[in-house]
Amino acid sequence: MDRRKFLATTLAAGAAASVASTAEAAQDDKTVRIVGVACSPRKGKTTATAIQVALDAAKTVSPRIKAELIDLGGLQIAGSLGGATSHEATQPEDDFDLEVLPVLKAPRVPDGMIIGSPSYFRSMSALCKAFLERLQIFRSPRLMLADMPLGALATGAYRSGGQELVIQEIQTAMLVHEVMVVGGKPRAHQGATLWNNWNDDIMKDEFGIETAKQLGIRVAEAALRLRA
Repeated sequence: MDRRKFLATTLAAGAAASVASTAEAAQDDKTVRIVGVACSPRKGKTTATAIQVALDAAKTVSPRIKAELIDLGGLQIAGSLGGATSHEATQPEDDFDLEVLPVLKAPRVPDGMIIGSPSYFRSMSALCKAFLERLQIFRSPRLMLADMPLGALATGAYRSGGQELVIQEIQTAMLVHEVMVVGGKPRAHQGATLWNNWNDDIMKDEFGIETAKQLGIRVAEAALRLRA
């Protein structure tokens, strides 16, 4: 290949790559990311299933919705060591830094989030509390999650096993980010509440599954409106 042909081929390839990159960026700009976080130490169990139901419902709202599940089950995440900065130098690196943070940041912070926890002693799980504390990194140097639609979900061993208390705890913690707290549509006005009464087959709780679906839809609708 002579020099002229080489340059022509190189320039054509570069132009094609540039067009593809521009198209990809445009497509990414239209995408609305909804991230669901299952804060149960039991990986792949009822809380993760319920979050996935909510995410699947969110995707039915628009083809622009991209839903991602983060299952914290089995991960080692320590609570915050405190301090005024977003991430103290003394905070040891753990699975939050290695596995969770990259998903939350890429390619940008979520446009909407659904956080779910099991009810332990009528309160959120320790893993959920640790996760919420570590989100402090998104508060400095600016509030990166501000105005993001936030929905909450809880599972419990009893129909009235503290699920609404857990939802309230999650919402209260996330208000420090100035998120936009949303509930679901009818049957899930505060958030989704599910009952684990069938040996971890949460799908048998038809009422609870419906609340998860309605929560996912509501979060997706709110995220779409804000992106618009």
